Amino acid sequence: MAYVVTDACTKDFVCVAECATAAISPAPDDPAAGAVSQLFINPDECIDCGNCATICAQHAIFAQDDLPADKAHFAELNHAYFN
Repeated sequence: MAYVVTDACTKDFVCVAECATAAISPAPDDPAAGAVSQLFINPDECIDCGNCATICAQHAIFAQDDLPADKAHFAELNHAYFN
């Protein structure tokens, strides 16, 4: 199970710094950061530590199994960003 960023993300990049595996993209210095409306978590690199969800002031990050029904499609959006 991976964590998933949803549309409540404000791209403050705090979660990027807290991620133990650098699974969250784009980084603040990445040119792609200006082209996306939110950050994304690579489900293949996420180790399920929960650091990102704990630090997110917007409550935009959920464990995939805990995604609200109306946010379930964000799991696929996070995955698609890395493919």
